[in-house]
Amino acid sequence: MNRLVWLAVALCALGGEVHAQQQYELPLNLALQAAQGAIEYCAARGYHVGAAVVDMSGEMRILLRSDGSTVHTKDTAFRKAYTVVTLGPVFKFDTSSQAAAAFNGKPSEPSFLTIPNIALLPGAVAIKANGAIVAALGVGGAPGGDKDEACAAEGVRRIAGKLPR
Repeated sequence: MNRLVWLAVALCALGGEVHAQQQYELPLNLALQAAQGAIEYCAARGYHVGAAVVDMSGEMRILLRSDGSTVHTKDTAFRKAYTVVTLGPVFKFDTSSQAAAAFNGKPSEPSFLTIPNIALLPGAVAIKANGAIVAALGVGGAPGGDKDEACAAEGVRRIAGKLPR
């Protein structure tokens, strides 16, 4: 018994300090700028869209809908961004079009479609800081996911220089 106590003490002494890793959190003002940038880019092309920024915990940070956008755009934008932040780091993709290509028509597709809020549709782009995904910007409502994704990419591009590398 005495040996076990000393072994436990010795192991604790070897442990040293444990430091929690700080994960970069996208500031609200940058999330807003990204969403506004996406909406402005789409509006210049005549598209009425919704834009959502989702953080790594799967929570919506920002949701904007342009004038004239339909009610479903908010849900579509959120789900596309949610797909990128929750599956992107695991399966190594930065856009929802890459997710769609990776899973559409594959035997695993039906199981992914049962996960709440997953949308295997183009229209979201990862927001990265220090090389890691920290959020995603999803867009919904343009006439095609490729157009949604182009708007999302522009929104991310507008804040890229303000993010840590």
